[in-house]
Amino acid sequence: MKITNVEFVTSAVRRSQYPTDKRAEFLLVGRSNVGKSSFINTIVNRKNLARISSIPGKTQTLNFYLINENFYLVDVPGYGFAKVSKVLKNKFGLIIEDYLKERDNLKMVFMLIDFRHKPTNDDVLMYNYLKYYHIPVTIIATKSDKVSKNNYDKNKKIICDTLKMIESDDLILFSTVSKIGKKEVHDKIMQLIEIF
Repeated sequence: MKITNVEFVTSAVRRSQYPTDKRAEFLLVGRSNVGKSSFINTIVNRKNLARISSIPGKTQTLNFYLINENFYLVDVPGYGFAKVSKVLKNKFGLIIEDYLKERDNLKMVFMLIDFRHKPTNDDVLMYNYLKYYHIPVTIIATKSDKVSKNNYDKNKKIICDTLKMIESDDLILFSTVSKIGKKEVHDKIMQLIEIF
């Protein structure tokens, strides 16, 4: 997939602020500091489209990025960051839940998990939520360049066992450094856009 045009369109906290053009959307979820901004920048071949913050929990809205005037990447607040107040955590949860339940043009959720670590309880809750509502999800195992290839199978097994993934579930190893997984993500988006 050749990226020719990338545009930040809007930040939203409620349905009335979402884009209304019915283009396909791909949602990015993951715990704070898992590398969502770096993932977006790598996928769209830009260095600074999504701001990479040293402060976890910085994203507090749904951010819509229009790619090739064809589809949206939608970045949401990271979950599981301890320093965010309970009120804000609940607010983030409601924003995401409302989006997931009501958005007909959502084609896929890319759920980012740090490949170096066992998925957290929040990761398990999010994955179970998506499966319960039959929302298509692909696991993106970020920071795979920081894991030795000897440990790939072991770490994959830990993720699959912890989430109770089934064989048909997709897991893509991804690295913003080596660019591993970038083509697989592009291919998945293209396949779903063509269906759309």
